[in-house]
Amino acid sequence: MSGRISYDNVVVSTRIRLARNFADYPFPNRIKDVGKAREIIRLIAAELRHTDEFDLYYMNQIADERAAFLKERNLISQDLINHRQISAALISRDESISVMINEEDHVREQYFLRSFDLEKVYERISGIDDIISESIPFAFDEQFGYLTACPTNLGTGLRASVMLFLPALSRRGRMREISTKLSRIGLTVRGAFGEGSGAEGELFQISNEVTLGISEEEILTAVSDAVKTLVEFELRERDEALKENKIAIKDRAFRAYGILTNCVSIDADEFMSLMADLKLGLALGFFHGQMSDLDDLLVAMRPANINRLNGARLDEEKRKLYRAEYAGKALRAMELVMRR
Repeated sequence: MSGRISYDNVVVSTRIRLARNFADYPFPNRIKDVGKAREIIRLIAAELRHTDEFDLYYMNQIADERAAFLKERNLISQDLINHRQISAALISRDESISVMINEEDHVREQYFLRSFDLEKVYERISGIDDIISESIPFAFDEQFGYLTACPTNLGTGLRASVMLFLPALSRRGRMREISTKLSRIGLTVRGAFGEGSGAEGELFQISNEVTLGISEEEILTAVSDAVKTLVEFELRERDEALKENKIAIKDRAFRAYGILTNCVSIDADEFMSLMADLKLGLALGFFHGQMSDLDDLLVAMRPANINRLNGARLDEEKRKLYRAEYAGKALRAMELVMRR
């Protein structure tokens, strides 16, 4: 495989999420007393106040636009927003930790890492989990493990997911076959923004579906092995594509850069597609730069994030103008040096 391609140009991020409920409280969908819900929030906030610097968001006290902003950054879920009368979120200042309270379960703990290291992520989120459980007993059954609102989370309550940039596998029609094979071993492939989302920007999440009857270590191993295999497949496909038509791939990447740095208006779908071309060009060595900078720009140009950058809500047409201007300036500031 080409020395120009690195492992880091495939893996975007790693996340582990733990679903937990407390033994002495009804599940969130059974909570009738808002005071009980607030009590749960206060207890968790008190336990975590010494671990990191957290911002506490009561969902019924923040604007819809702020909630959409947090959701676009994968820090909260739609279910948390839907339960806003009783729900809240603790989010660390660096956005690596998100603890959703009174979503589908009493607690959804998440830890994000901008690289591939499931063991490190598991160790960190387990520390958060231990702190909470020391003072507030979790609902646990010897046969079924951690008790959750949805049966699919019974057992470990652990979801390990890794986001991958897979343009070569996607463009060469391999993802359907891969998805089928992964499903046979209890894993799933989703779009970058979770269940029901498409593969925007040719980003895919690989995660476990099975949580019952399998240990946390077995889950981590299965996901890790699958990711390593997919990285190898992707790198191989990139090399094959370069051998077959390097000029066409390079031309597509340069055209993407030209449009993104010169367009006046651009919608979200075209932006994501062109950014995928640009990212692939960077991964193949046609540009110099940091892939993480491009990934940050992808998130920053989602609708609620644009509104926040602008300081006020924009309609769709004005967002297109803002996206084009902001992204063009950002890409030029990165000083991507193009190799002819």
